[in-house]
Amino acid sequence: MSADNSVMVYIQQSGGKAAEVSLELVSKARELADRLGAEVSAALFGDNVAGEVSRLASLGADRVYLIEDPRLKFYTPIPYSKLMIQVVSEKKPQIVLYGATTEGRDIAPRVASNLKVGLTADCTDLQIGDHTQQDKGNNTSREYKDILYQIRPAFGGNIIATIVSPEKKPQMATVREGVMRMGQPDLSRKAEIVKVNANFGPDDFPSDIIDRVMEEKTVNLKGAQIIVSGGIGVGSRDNFTLIRELAETLGGEVGASRAAVDAGFIGKEHQVGQTGTTVRPKLYIACGISGAIQHRAGMDSSSRIIAINSDPEAPIFGIAHYGIVGDLNEVIPRMIKAYRARV
Repeated sequence: MSADNSVMVYIQQSGGKAAEVSLELVSKARELADRLGAEVSAALFGDNVAGEVSRLASLGADRVYLIEDPRLKFYTPIPYSKLMIQVVSEKKPQIVLYGATTEGRDIAPRVASNLKVGLTADCTDLQIGDHTQQDKGNNTSREYKDILYQIRPAFGGNIIATIVSPEKKPQMATVREGVMRMGQPDLSRKAEIVKVNANFGPDDFPSDIIDRVMEEKTVNLKGAQIIVSGGIGVGSRDNFTLIRELAETLGGEVGASRAAVDAGFIGKEHQVGQTGTTVRPKLYIACGISGAIQHRAGMDSSSRIIAINSDPEAPIFGIAHYGIVGDLNEVIPRMIKAYRARV
């Protein structure tokens, strides 16, 4: 197989450690590459980052384009964009994936603009398929085989759009954190390391990072084993106290539907769904959440789902393992009391 036929992943790193979203994308790239009969490549830039190569290999990378330089310890747009443009231009992958993080959303459009290729932002799924493009001017059509379907919410999350950019390669997309499953590492896999020469000039480092202030997240929905989420049916910001109390009792995190966030009941960092965080906890308790498709797509892979809703026809019951039809203001206090009594 040729590197020119690869699915490439831009590896975001901090402190020499690859970001989780990049590891998720290597696993997804392996799936896409197997479908295409291609290789998986990774672009890894930084200072003292070579230790991550084995990790990338274990998740499916065949080749890692590595650039190490003390000046690359922290991400800055100009040198990182220059390097990514250089690697993509030289190696000619057919697909390039980035995490839809602050960094990924910064570098991806810079690269796409320079190379004059398409870019779809904030994808929640990626598939390989065929596409027929009609030319109404001369009443002809053109067939494209094995192109990237870039799937993402549109119109505020009210519809799901499938976007293709078949005419120019590479096809590029940023992908949300948590929506792709990280594969099981295969420690026997090895990756070829290709060291790339960085041709930096005097104007490539116009700014220096003097200090970094890192703030710990107050909410860790992705890593939570138990999540108690509230929806618009909770009724008010004050009523979210019940949701918080149940989550605290169970040792879990507090989640919310988009409707609850939009209503001002709770902050956006708690939002679960296609326009929020995708989660896969061992236990997900949905309280007063109707179960719109956008919310279900962000939590339907939970191991166990309990739904509490006063409407017996609520769509959330269609995916719940256990359903409770009733007023959450009565049900939740009973759940808390029962759990505390058993503990």
